[in-house]
Amino acid sequence: MNALSSTLRGSADGGILFMCPGCKTVHGIKVGEGAGPRWGYNGNPDAPTFTPSILVTTGRAVDPNFKPEPGDPPEVCHSFVTDGRIQFLTDSSHALAGQTVPLPPFSWGEE
Repeated sequence: MNALSSTLRGSADGGILFMCPGCKTVHGIKVGEGAGPRWGYNGNPDAPTFTPSILVTTGRAVDPNFKPEPGDPPEVCHSFVTDGRIQFLTDSSHALAGQTVPLPPFSWGEE
């Protein structure tokens, strides 16, 4: 994992990682050429924009038989990252749904 800025990290597989303040964990996307889903990226690690929206689903949103446990991440996180800010759409299942906040500093696994 390499630092691209205070808020972004590059992953070994060529992806970009950022901290999600709604889920309190890392989300990752793939940009550029290659297999699988890819996002557009404005190339600015200090004020990134990714297109289209980023939808992360876990738990019952993926498997109706999933049994949630305390500490599990939110089941739906849907956002736009624009100019270094993350806009959480109202279908997100965490406390920041409907809000726009700055991308926080990246801190996962770097303590």
